Amino acid sequence: MAAVPPLHHVAVRVEDCGRALRFYSELLGLRELRRRERDGIVESVWLDAGGVILMVERTLRGSGAATGSGHVLAFAVDDLAAWAARLRAAGQTIDDRTDHTLYTRDPDGHRVGLTVFPASE
Repeated sequence: MAAVPPLHHVAVRVEDCGRALRFYSELLGLRELRRRERDGIVESVWLDAGGVILMVERTLRGSGAATGSGHVLAFAVDDLAAWAARLRAAGQTIDDRTDHTLYTRDPDGHRVGLTVFPASE
């Protein structure tokens, strides 16, 4: 049996890369790795999401829905209470929560989870 390939990146379509960066980089703390610009407009940005790349880009390749997505980008965190306070201080709405996960949305409506649920047993 072949080895399971590691996840390389997740790409989400956004209306405005600068606005998405304020959410993912400034609020959540993801480090920018690279960006692609055309005619002075940021077309895409790669962010380090703990060893997996999160790519925010204005247009996606391939077919699919015209806007947004139904996917959840879940990030591992250490302290839900601290993150809830940080989100509220930034004016960010918490859409839902469980004992282990907070759910919010990025500026383009993508669902974002912040979770303390263990990735493995």
